[in-house]
Amino acid sequence: MPTDCIPWAFPLEWMRAVVAIRHAIHRTDINGAFVLTVALVIAPHPDDEVLGVGGTILRHLAHGDEVHVAIGTKGEEERFGKEQVDRVQAEARAVHKFLRVSGSHFLDLPAAMLDSVPGAEVNAALKQVVDAVRPDTVYLPHPGDIHKDHLVIFQAAMVCCRPVGDWYPRRILSYETVSETDWHAAPITPAFVPNVFIDISPHIAKKLEACAMYASQIRPAPDQRSLEAIRALSVARGTAMNMPHAEAFMLIREILSSGQSARGSGP
Repeated sequence: MPTDCIPWAFPLEWMRAVVAIRHAIHRTDINGAFVLTVALVIAPHPDDEVLGVGGTILRHLAHGDEVHVAIGTKGEEERFGKEQVDRVQAEARAVHKFLRVSGSHFLDLPAAMLDSVPGAEVNAALKQVVDAVRPDTVYLPHPGDIHKDHLVIFQAAMVCCRPVGDWYPRRILSYETVSETDWHAAPITPAFVPNVFIDISPHIAKKLEACAMYASQIRPAPDQRSLEAIRALSVARGTAMNMPHAEAFMLIREILSSGQSARGSGP
């Protein structure tokens, strides 16, 4: 499957060389741990990345971290119409430019049809991005979301991020997506029970602005995909931990090697 990288597109071998140099020159703390983080946000569809992780993306970038976004799917023109497909793709590119992410990667797998794609094909497409970016921290959709694409992407990402070999992501978190995470059948299905809360108070206005740029996806209140609902969720998650606004996550895995501090693991 094609991988499109914004603001530029380079062969994967070239990108891997750049990654190796980048890791070699990153600042380290007294224990030799990376101070700066390379984060990869994996989203099944355009807009999932800002709904679930928009404020945290901005926080990473404000700290000088490198943030890549991988969008797993693209709508099929036969199902959604060329005009709608092109509009959503254009919105995603505009949002990522607005956020100033380090790179955007579009896998172009068929939206709302991932359960019909061979697992090996999904894994291979995503592994190209993971191997090229070599993130320290990975953000994934919640496996209990009602949309099957979210589960397929989660499972593929976990395959790509297995702790084997001389490199693998050290921190993996899952995020919530309004209208997907809340609308399944928890606790019969996996429930989203957050145990990590990231303060996004300085970034909530820009997150909401980015969400609004997905005009094809935003709905009027009280729809869960309204700006009012997105802001309300950030208030609920934040005030639960004595902060004005927060995004909530479930920590899937965190690995601290010998002599490594947790400082380089997150925002």
